[in-house]
Amino acid sequence: MKKFNITVNGSAYEVEIEEVKAAVAAPKAAPKATAAPVKPAAAPAKVAVAPSAGETAVNAPMPGKIVKLVANEGAAVKAGDVLLILEAMKMQNEITAPADGTVKAFNVAAGQSVKAGEVLVIFG
Repeated sequence: MKKFNITVNGSAYEVEIEEVKAAVAAPKAAPKATAAPVKPAAAPAKVAVAPSAGETAVNAPMPGKIVKLVANEGAAVKAGDVLLILEAMKMQNEITAPADGTVKAFNVAAGQSVKAGEVLVIFG
């Protein structure tokens, strides 16, 4: 028996290993390599558009992840209509239009993470 001290993730272990001498055996087949599952790529971030004169920016009230874009760019909406769904702290929050108008542009895509205060929608 041979004793070894091994440290794994900061924890020390004492291990005893027995050396076995046996007749020459047929070599074992090497284990097959398996490919790691491919993780779907995150949604690419859109190029942010700044509001111009007469337009309003709808900002993220808190950090979170965009679940779904409800309205479409160019759509006419009324005050209180849902523009998109923002998930934060396992809650789905409806981000609504501040007034009657038109959705000029979305600065985000479904699946994208956002920070508090980040411009989500340009509204006019």
